[in-house]
This record gives sequence, C-alpha cells and structure tokens, in this order.
Amino acid sequence: MPADGQRNEQAPRGACQQQTALPAAGHGARRIVVVGHGMVGSRFAEEVVRRDPGGQRVRVTVVGAEPEPAYNRILMPELLSGRLEAEELRLPGGEAPAVTVRTATAATAIDARARRVSLSDGDALDYDELVLATGARATLPPVPGLAQEGGQPAPGVATLRDMADCRRVLSAARPGAPMVVLGGGLLGLETARALTERGARVSVVESAPWIMRRQLDRAAAQILTELYARFGIEVYCSRKANRWIPGTGLELDDTSVLAAEAVIVTAGVSPDTELAEKAGVEVADGVLVDDRLSTSRPRIHAIGDCAQHKDGGAGLVQPGWEQAAVLADLLTGTAPNARYTGVRTVTRLKADGIELTTMGEIEEEATEHSVTVNDSRGGRYAKLTLRADRVAGAVLLGFPQTAPEVCRLFETGAPVPDDKLVLLLNPPGGSQHIHEDSADPLVCQCNTVTRSEIEAAWRDGARTRIAIAERTRATTGCGGCARDIETLMSTW
Repeated sequence: MPADGQRNEQAPRGACQQQTALPAAGHGARRIVVVGHGMVGSRFAEEVVRRDPGGQRVRVTVVGAEPEPAYNRILMPELLSGRLEAEELRLPGGEAPAVTVRTATAATAIDARARRVSLSDGDALDYDELVLATGARATLPPVPGLAQEGGQPAPGVATLRDMADCRRVLSAARPGAPMVVLGGGLLGLETARALTERGARVSVVESAPWIMRRQLDRAAAQILTELYARFGIEVYCSRKANRWIPGTGLELDDTSVLAAEAVIVTAGVSPDTELAEKAGVEVADGVLVDDRLSTSRPRIHAIGDCAQHKDGGAGLVQPGWEQAAVLADLLTGTAPNARYTGVRTVTRLKADGIELTTMGEIEEEATEHSVTVNDSRGGRYAKLTLRADRVAGAVLLGFPQTAPEVCRLFETGAPVPDDKLVLLLNPPGGSQHIHEDSADPLVCQCNTVTRSEIEAAWRDGARTRIAIAERTRATTGCGGCARDIETLMSTW
C-alpha cells in the first residue's frame, strides 16, 4: 500500500473494497486500521462514520479473513432453521467515502514500532491507530475423535462460528437424520431447536447439572428442558462425551452411545489473541485493555470478544458494541472523555415456540430478595432478584409481555413497583411491547430502536426487514425483535 494508506489501483484478487475519492479536506485525516470484519469490527466502522461522515478526521480500513461481507453471526441458527436467508444476516452501515473494506484478506503480522500491518495477500497497511477486533474461535473439547491431527474438526464434526461452519451443518441437517449438539448453552439450544425445524432428530449433551447454567437456576432449567422434550429434543445433563465414533455416534461417559450422523460442538470459544501476542501486546485470557480500550502497546486498541476488560464483556455482542462506540468517540475526537465501564447485559434465547429472557444475578434458591412465579405445567417461570428495590437479575420464561419493562428497570436502575407481582403478571404497556397504546415503546432492545423510528423508516420507503435494519439498526443485534417488526410491517 502507498504510505498514505490509499488503495492501489489494482485491487487484490478476492478482496471486496468499498471506497470513493476522499474529499480534499480529508487528506490530512488520521489512518485507522481495523483487523476483523465481524459484528464488532463493522460496528466500529459504522460508529466512526456516524461521527465523521465526510472522513475529515479519520479514514478507516477494515480487513477481514472471511470472504463474506459483515453478517450477524448471532442469527446463524435462524439460517439453519430456514427462517432467514443468508443475505438477511448482512449487517448494514460502514460504507462511506473514507471507509475501505477488504474481505478475504487476513492480517498476518503487526509491526508496532513501524505502525504497519502485514496482510495475507502480500500487501501492508500503515496506521496511526490500530483496532483489534479479531473476535474468538470455537473450541473443541479434548474428546477423542472430535479433532484431526491439525486441530480441525474431524469428519462428521462441526462448530458454529462462521458461515463456512453454517454451511457444513446445513449439509448434514437432512430430515430424519440423528444429530447431537455438544453443549447446552445459549448457542447449543438455539442450534438444536433450529435443526428440529429442518426435520433432524436432535439430542443435546451438557456436562453441567442443567442447561444454560450461567443464566438459569435449576427450576427454570428444568421447565426449559421439558419444553425442549415437547419438540422431540432429548437433553442429557451431567454427562460428558467419551469419544466421537464417525458413522455411529457420540459415546458418553457411561459408555452409552447416542446415534448421530453429525455432532455440532457449541462448547465455548477462546479469544483470538495470536496476532496481538506476536506483536508483544499484553494478553491474559484476552487482549488486556483499560477504560479507553487501549492495550499495553501505544496506538493499539482491542474491542469485542478478543478484548479483556476488568468489567467483562467478552462473549456478548452488546458490550462489544458499547466498546465500539466509546472507541469511535475517542479516535474521532468527538468525546475525549468517553470511557468503557461495562454494561448491564440481557440474554435472549431465540428458539421457535419459546420466550426466554435473562439478565444480571441469578440466585439458585428463593430468598427474601427474590420474587418467583412457577407454572411448570404451563411451561412458564419468572424470578426477580432485587437489591434495594432495584432489579439485580431476572429469569423470564414464557413472559414475553413482562420482559421489556423488566429490562428497562434493570438497565436504568429505576426502582420497581411496590407490588412486584403486578410487574410480573400485568406490566405497563399491555400484552405486547409493541402495543398501540404505548407512548413509544422499544421494539429493538439491543439498539434502543422505538416503534416510531421504525414507522418513520417505513414511511420513508423501507419495505423489508433488511431495509428497516439499514435505516434503524433494528434486528441487527440478537434478532429477537425480527418477528415484532414483521408484524408491524404486515399491519402497515
């Protein structure tokens, strides 16, 4: 690359580049290179464009190893189920005169002294500021048969981290085919439900005493397990895998074998820190960052799943987006006092026929600080954990009308009503959080998009969910609002 960071006339083969001539005032702009074109890397570029649309302050080059444009990996189970097409996972934003996006191009080395990034196509990029958004890699547990000698998944084994993984799983998800999901966390359960919608016969194996161990107490997990059984999904908890036997199935620690043509491993991820380590950046579990998202090396920053901050945030997209916004404030100079201090995260299970939202602290037993509603026969369960009359945590299974108000109280720290049961059973806003009587309710919690904003986009000509996402960002987070938006559009 030329020293000023501009693109060569001959684009590297296989690279997707989006750039137009920079305005004259932008020639003195600082150069930012972003390594990683996933959900957080692309969001950072979008946040920069919002603050500096003309590229007067900074110019951004984003490099990503995957050939696809940025997409929402959280919604891959929706692709497995057939509810979404691949193009509907594409993320909006980031395109601007001062933004270059190069796909199918991996960063191979960082020279922190020269402030230069070497690329897999032999090119190099000089930078004034470097942003690592390398994300995380799916991990394969040390179970015989799961991995080949080089560490790649063995035949019949797949992870679910990128679009290539998704295509491998889809090729195995034939109607009637037995499949095993190894890992009963959020992704594992969403994947299992999606595969049953393809007609596969699915079992879930979880080594913990119950599924979604981090987000649920035992009572809620038991009800959720029973709901999954109604969909034909067998859940095996407190069980470990002994070995994968291709063509036969997964042998468990009691020597029983679950018949399977394929096993999908959703047993966790590890931050991708290899590039940072080689550059001499300080790393623990992830790349260590401070409140400014700065690393131990000057002018190198990290955000998203690869970053390790004292207040957490890895593994969930909402903290990554908050980090992207803070760093965009700092590097564009629009808010020099911006700092990342953690966020209050909310988790939603996206599985057809199940409404589950969890947040904050989850107490195993009922205490004086908790309020619980248990309707196991109806497949419903709600628990509020309170601290000083504030929501410290909640589990809401089968309470879709309650979740928006509880989320609002949790995120804002506002006091709860005196009658806690009214909050659970008859919350403000009626039976749906997009109810016509609500003043201007949130439809997309992840991006704080209101009904009026969506309606404004509709009136401006956005007639599809993708168009709505491009205008408002709605559906680009967890995707839980997608059906609500479809309902609104069909009404209009």
